[in-house]
Amino acid sequence: MTKRRPTPDLAALLAALEPPAPPQPDTLLQPQAGLVARHLWLLGLLAWVRGAQDSVPAALDRLGLFIDAVQARPPLRARLQACWALLLETVDVTTLLADFGFAPRTALLSELGARLRERLLPHSPETIDAAELFALALPGPFDAQWLQALEVDLLARLQALLTPITEATPEGAQTESAQDAAGPTLWQRTLLDAMTYCAGQILATGFAPELRLRMSAQARADQPFHALIREVESLRVEVLHPLRTPERLQATAQQLRARLEACRAAAATVYAHFEDEGISVGLVFRLRQLRERIVRVRALLDCLLAPQPAQAAARLLAQLVQVQQQRRSLRALFATNASLLSARIAERSAETGEHYITRTPHEYRAMLRMAAGGGALMAPTTLLKFGIYALALSPFWGGFWAGMNYALSFVLIQLLHCTVATKQPAMTAPAMAAKLDELGAGEAVESFVDEVTHLVRSQVAAVLGNVLVVFPAVLALAALLAWVTGAPVISTAQAKHVLESLHLLGPSLGFAALTGVLLFASSIVAGWAENAFVLYRLDSALRFHPGITARLGAARAARWAQFLRHNVSGLAANVSLGFMLGLVPALAGFFGLGLDVRHVTLSTGQVAAACAALGWQVVQHSALWWAVATLPLIGALNVGVSFYLAFRVALRARNVTGVERARVYAALRARWRRAPLSFFLPPRSAA
Repeated sequence: MTKRRPTPDLAALLAALEPPAPPQPDTLLQPQAGLVARHLWLLGLLAWVRGAQDSVPAALDRLGLFIDAVQARPPLRARLQACWALLLETVDVTTLLADFGFAPRTALLSELGARLRERLLPHSPETIDAAELFALALPGPFDAQWLQALEVDLLARLQALLTPITEATPEGAQTESAQDAAGPTLWQRTLLDAMTYCAGQILATGFAPELRLRMSAQARADQPFHALIREVESLRVEVLHPLRTPERLQATAQQLRARLEACRAAAATVYAHFEDEGISVGLVFRLRQLRERIVRVRALLDCLLAPQPAQAAARLLAQLVQVQQQRRSLRALFATNASLLSARIAERSAETGEHYITRTPHEYRAMLRMAAGGGALMAPTTLLKFGIYALALSPFWGGFWAGMNYALSFVLIQLLHCTVATKQPAMTAPAMAAKLDELGAGEAVESFVDEVTHLVRSQVAAVLGNVLVVFPAVLALAALLAWVTGAPVISTAQAKHVLESLHLLGPSLGFAALTGVLLFASSIVAGWAENAFVLYRLDSALRFHPGITARLGAARAARWAQFLRHNVSGLAANVSLGFMLGLVPALAGFFGLGLDVRHVTLSTGQVAAACAALGWQVVQHSALWWAVATLPLIGALNVGVSFYLAFRVALRARNVTGVERARVYAALRARWRRAPLSFFLPPRSAA
């Protein structure tokens, strides 16, 4: 438990306000030399008001006690008012109202760096930036609680304490006519300046070409951002004009609110562009910043026009405290700015995943043929892996060439329209999550159960097709190579090591779960690559760029563009998965972690190679049967972990909440009891 910083008591706070002896300089009332002293005194006062941060009424009682103590001593009250006026003169409050909580630059990486500095580096009270002072003075969520709990009478007493009677105050208890006669207050001028600065940032973002060109044609034609500054200046004129009327002021404020809404609506049209053309996290971040600045201007406007300015100011400060908590949160940054990208990746994966779900006997047989082809192509990949390890390369280069072997094999399987079973779950999970959007009546639940049975049956067919073909294919290929070279593909010692490494009681199941994570990661890479390909319009560039068409010709460039548009996701998934399977063990070994991968198809091929090297007597070895017992669990973990992770991401991206999971689970159990074979074999006739 960390120790709480000691806070001064009330006597020490009041003693600091006492006039110093004549030989001593009066630091509190010196504009520059007393800046740090004033700020430290304010921090001490607020720390004393918070106390143990366990009771809001106790904090309010301490604030009332301070007000009573100062009001009872007129000299202290006069010095407090002088210090408060000097603080307002030396500190720029508009930075707090207009810029606090926003990124200094509208870029995601720069905001990440700023939040890390905010969390790790201390702040100095020697500042004229009210935002920095605010972060030190009101650092925690408890401050928002007691600020929101401030009542009207306590606020009135506080404003009377801080402001001389002859001066108009932003939170004063004057009548409306008296305020009109006195003219605009310092608080009103500060609010107007903050609104102008914030509107300028909105205008700059709205005029940025990467956003402007992605708005709808109607939004660009309406030009909502052009008149924003004019509306703010019109409001300034109405507030500062000595002959203003409430009707004109309200009408001008309503025009500004309508202009802000038009700006928000124009920026929202960019999301429709994302739906068609891909999503950029950086652009999403800028849009969110724009929307939050519009909300800030609305809050400042409400505070400016509030009938009780003191309460409105307290609520605004409480909101800024909450903004500060969000500002320091790295999790909130990633959650709010990557949600749309996750949704788009999940949607693209769902479109791909539909092709891997079989629903009819014909599709089931087609899946078996595709999986058998993938298993046959994985046979030479398995033996080539042993050849790479026989070269005794360094760990990195051994992992690199193993990854190259896997990547080329996976790409070849894709181009020949075959399949590897374990790559499917990360694609099919978003497709299943999309079905959850329609859950409601009992028929919808039953339909979802049908989809689950189709999915499980498809995965079983794909795994069986891979495993039942790769085993005899590796045996046959190993026998052929042994006949040609006169020596077994791997030595007896290597064969025994393979069987021992796949022992059921060893670490293989943990490695299989890690492989499921890598399979899921490859699907994320695939979705990201396809989103980037569409976002940056690379298919159009390949098709029409003069330099590319000059080299390839228009017809060939069009074919390449169409090919990559339809296959970039699969190519990215295959290449990334191959290199992850090869390099992750090497990189883990560099850190001494001792991790490895266990892919069910590759592991089955390795068992077949070990059997070919040991001969028929291998059936007498218990290690073989332990390894054979491990293979189904490796396949289940490969498929299950990758599906689970992809399913969770898809649920979060689609904002699927309130799903009646008990009904779904009950329906699945009922289907298992009624028709268990439907999870493994297709129906005799197409539905």
